[in-house]
Amino acid sequence: MQIDSLDADIVTLFTEDPRMSVLEASRVLKVARATVQARLDKMQRAGVTSGWGPRLSPEALGYIVRAYCSFVIRQESGHDAVAAALADIPEVLELHTVSGESDLLACVVARSNADLQRVLDQVMATNTVLRSSSVIVLNSHFQERTLPLVKAAADPR
Repeated sequence: MQIDSLDADIVTLFTEDPRMSVLEASRVLKVARATVQARLDKMQRAGVTSGWGPRLSPEALGYIVRAYCSFVIRQESGHDAVAAALADIPEVLELHTVSGESDLLACVVARSNADLQRVLDQVMATNTVLRSSSVIVLNSHFQERTLPLVKAAADPR
């Protein structure tokens, strides 16, 4: 979907204040309320926006350790079976099939380094992963940064 600067402004407003009403957004943007609602509906139908719910902080929930883990899987299991098994582990936040030496890349959170070991032991206990390699995040400079993409997509250059 091609978006324009008004779409980008709408997404920016609701990203910065998800509780803003459509009427308030229309006043801020100086466009009709129906225009804002139609643009929101269009972006949702196209999959540009996937939801407006709260963004949770694993850190605030006590999961202060974040790691990115590469997994080499049992090929006979297949990616979907491994994904199904790992979906049962709540600390596995993301899972992606990747190219390179490993098969999957996961974002995993834990309450401590020792708890990370427990989570990785759980992963291995699924008997779908042969080997894992982990990198612990020491500091996050930014994450889930999508607003710059919205602005770039709206730029007609």
